[in-house]
Amino acid sequence: MSEKSLYDRLLDIISQICTLVTGVMLVVLTVIFGWLVFGRYVLNATPTWVEQVSLLLIVYIGFLGASVGIHKKTHLGVAVFREISPKPVQKVFELATHILLAGFGLIMTVYGYKLTAFKWATEIPLLNVTEGLRSLPVVLSGIFIFLFSIGHLIHFFNGTNREPPE
Repeated sequence: MSEKSLYDRLLDIISQICTLVTGVMLVVLTVIFGWLVFGRYVLNATPTWVEQVSLLLIVYIGFLGASVGIHKKTHLGVAVFREISPKPVQKVFELATHILLAGFGLIMTVYGYKLTAFKWATEIPLLNVTEGLRSLPVVLSGIFIFLFSIGHLIHFFNGTNREPPE
């Protein structure tokens, strides 16, 4: 196997950081729901902030996890048509997939940024943090999806078609 390029190593690091962050967020989500159950049934005082924090965490987990799926080529897709097609057509489908995902990442980045900027002045009830934090993962995920798709396109045109990291 050949040496990874600096860009590939950077993409792997971004993917690992996203995976680590989403893993920590899942643990935090589990802990705060444990606190919710304990507060509701043992203390008879339901913590009201848990719902808002959990909604915020779910958005981050979903969007960052989706971008990692692009990097590792585990994103949702219909592979039946590609797999039953002749090799040249499979290459066209693969190229189209990477181009469409890169475009989708750019759209997410641009419109996610607009939404984040629009919502930045308002606050999430009970948390007293900016509402823009709910749409910020759309921007981050869009950037990462774009970068990961560009990495796949580089490998496509170089003919290296690198396997995603485990």
